[in-house]
Amino acid sequence: MQKQSIYLSNYIKKIIPFTLFSIENNNITFYINSKKLINFVTFIKRHSLTKVEQLIDITAVDFPQRKMRFEVLYQFMSVMYNQRFTVSICINEINTVNSISSLYASAGWYERETWDMFGIYFTNHADLRRILTDYGFKGHPLRKDFPVTGFTETRYNDFNKRIVYEKLNLAQSYRLFVIDVNYV
Repeated sequence: MQKQSIYLSNYIKKIIPFTLFSIENNNITFYINSKKLINFVTFIKRHSLTKVEQLIDITAVDFPQRKMRFEVLYQFMSVMYNQRFTVSICINEINTVNSISSLYASAGWYERETWDMFGIYFTNHADLRRILTDYGFKGHPLRKDFPVTGFTETRYNDFNKRIVYEKLNLAQSYRLFVIDVNYV
């Protein structure tokens, strides 16, 4: 199976150049330029040697110390060949990524999640809006620079009979820090 994956990767590289690839546990990972994403995904979807029928997931990883901060990962599956593909692209917070929702309908949902959690903008997306957080939510919670406690506190106000958003205030003076000597 490893030989077949290496052959397939080298064959694809002759047709559509990519930076590099790795193979691990029957999963081929392609590292490509973000500008070649649509062409590459179209190729692996339609070519007779790959026949990628399913988009499994789209997510991202944040590396704030890197120049290209985000690594966007696309997980694909070829049922016909029992082969998994990962396509990885690196971008910074200014760059955008082309939407692949025209190729895979499920991409619309995953791209909205990635936009909401990381702030990665997908161009040509039909309905790019928040999906997991409130519409007025500020920031993107899965970025490494997002504060763990968030910026606001959400609670129900009994007097107004509605949900209110207030600036988060963490007061250290009201917390009791006790050191258990038996634990140390």
